[in-house]
Amino acid sequence: MVRGARQPQQPRSRLAPRLTGTVEKPPRKRKSRTEFALKEIMSSGGAEDDIPQGERKTVTDFCYLLDKSKQLFNGLRDLPQYGQKQWQSYFGRTFDVYTKLWKFQQQHRQVLDNRYGLKRWQIGEIASKIGQLYYHYYLRTSETSYLNEAFSFYSAIRQRSYYSQVNKEDRPELVVKKLRYYARFIVVCLLLNKMDVVKDLVKELSDEIEDYTHRFNTEDQVEWNLVLQEVAAFIEADPVMILNDDNTIVITSNRLAETGAPLLEQGMIVGQLSLADALIIGNCNNQVKFSELTVDMFRMLQALEREPMNLASQMNKPGMQESADKPTRRENPHKYLLYKPTFSQLYTFLAASFKELPANSVLLIYLSATGVFPTGRSDSEGPYDFGGVLTNSNRDIINGDAIHKRNQSHKEMHCLHPGDLYPFTRKPLFIIVDSSNSVAYKNFTNLFGQPLVCLLSPTAYPKALQVLMSLCGRWHFTATSQPEALSADIV
Repeated sequence: MVRGARQPQQPRSRLAPRLTGTVEKPPRKRKSRTEFALKEIMSSGGAEDDIPQGERKTVTDFCYLLDKSKQLFNGLRDLPQYGQKQWQSYFGRTFDVYTKLWKFQQQHRQVLDNRYGLKRWQIGEIASKIGQLYYHYYLRTSETSYLNEAFSFYSAIRQRSYYSQVNKEDRPELVVKKLRYYARFIVVCLLLNKMDVVKDLVKELSDEIEDYTHRFNTEDQVEWNLVLQEVAAFIEADPVMILNDDNTIVITSNRLAETGAPLLEQGMIVGQLSLADALIIGNCNNQVKFSELTVDMFRMLQALEREPMNLASQMNKPGMQESADKPTRRENPHKYLLYKPTFSQLYTFLAASFKELPANSVLLIYLSATGVFPTGRSDSEGPYDFGGVLTNSNRDIINGDAIHKRNQSHKEMHCLHPGDLYPFTRKPLFIIVDSSNSVAYKNFTNLFGQPLVCLLSPTAYPKALQVLMSLCGRWHFTATSQPEALSADIV
């Protein structure tokens, strides 16, 4: 996801990469870390020459794999933020090394415990990195099956208490690793709608934060308390819960179930156009969010996905050979999640999606953003005269939900005007505007004759619902409770 100039949502790929390469052998002179580890162990007795050559090689190989995995993992942040194939080979190498590292520490645990001094939190750190890889692979591919893989590794860390001994060490940076693990685990569970697990994790995270701030009296106490407040507000706002026929609570999912696809109306032709790419943009003030994912972004990304299935039954895990009957197309449309992007960032990602859009495919743009209104009346009624939706800037927000220009002679520059989207109507386009100024897109012009749909959220609500709309989004509340209030332009 993108916030300002930070990490964006990832580009698309249909299948996991084939990781058939091998890690090269350690260089002969790469012994500094190994020698240090061995000397630390030998300080309790014995001599370095007493260590069998096989055990020495085991520690050497482990140190090499560990260093290599950290190097590759740190390099993920330098990968292209958008694009179709530039990142796949690097992800493949990273998965390969972590697969080898994980299996290596399992096979040689006793030697590593005795000679390297391997601690359980270090094993947990490796498992956490693998969970992060699967999660980011989900972001890159939009394949929900990888969420299950991330959940498996995060859950194993908790069940096996890999981080249980961290609190006994006087190292606050290790406790921060544990807290970040909890935050990442909560995000994955939210995306999988595992609300019971989320509530347990929030309780554990709250206890860990209290112990952390009490022991170390750190300056980041306010930030971690804010994390708790955000996730509590997020849980309260979503998911939607209903009562079943037997008065039991049912948590509904916005994802498409395998048996829940709507039936086609008589006479409808299948296969003319398919949704391939989507930009989900969130830039509303004071909206409920967690980890740069607002409630409305969260609901929309799920609405564009199928329910997660067992990855092993659908496709091969990274690092394993692909099956002959692998899926021929991606199950879910690729998504970019852009949280408070600047205009240049939004336009860059939009151009990348436009460029890579396959034939007979549709690009969806979901805009959930604060309205930008024009000041005064204009002599013309062009695509830049009705305002639009806010893009991120470093200046102060004026008047809460609405931004008004101070200089009436110029258009608002930190705004996505309807005219800014005109160049992209050269291909099929589906636009959803969830904003207090959605009417600015009402008379969207189709210049090139391609299929174009504009869905606009209402701009006025009863007073009793106004606070709820600002916190949870206009579009999804209206679409589920008052669909007749939606405005649609099909041109």
